[in-house]
Amino acid sequence: MSESAIPNPALWLHQVSRHYAQGDEFLQILDAADLAIWPGQSVALIAPSGAGKSTLLHVAGLLEKPNSGEVYVAMQPTATMDDQARTALRRVEIGFVYQFHHLLPEFTALENVMMPQMIRGLARMQCRERSKQLLAFLGLAARENHRPSELSGGEQQRVAIARAIANAPHVLLADEPTGNLDPKTANHVFDMLTHIVRATGLAALVATHNMDLAARMDRRVTIRDGKVVELG
Repeated sequence: MSESAIPNPALWLHQVSRHYAQGDEFLQILDAADLAIWPGQSVALIAPSGAGKSTLLHVAGLLEKPNSGEVYVAMQPTATMDDQARTALRRVEIGFVYQFHHLLPEFTALENVMMPQMIRGLARMQCRERSKQLLAFLGLAARENHRPSELSGGEQQRVAIARAIANAPHVLLADEPTGNLDPKTANHVFDMLTHIVRATGLAALVATHNMDLAARMDRRVTIRDGKVVELG
């Protein structure tokens, strides 16, 4: 493969540092950290509580600005973007899945998946058609008109995954997406998640404590002394 044919990373954190004021001192969380994830690649983020997993996800997801360094999303530098530009880029390029699904209880599964597309400004019929396709892909065609309270935990999380990728982002960030599920359901949801990454070419960064699931991902990384470190 020629050098020009090698794809660019979908997400690239370059020399990223992040600290927080703690009294008269600074608490250093990330210290010139580097991480690149390519399209179609899944990366497990494994680290103990307090190591900086949430900070890394927030910085990667443009929810926090680094104190120094650069975050490239689809090769666009973001560190100097204003909040409006960051929000616009995040809405299109990044999908989020959390441990708790955060679905809107008064809306159906279909309407929950349509919501981010409508916020983006897409036509209602276009939103509806894509949402139906995503839910069918995730095995939820028969549940699209059910509200979250009428869905099982695994079904709710699959709706949350559909919502996260509704705008066809290039990057998916997931924070313990199966942490609130029993092992069998977690395994099923994880299979759906990895299938979507392969099928759509997403770059996925998944924070998890589940070592069995992490072992099935393409790469595993941790955070040590503020650096992102590859694991075997």
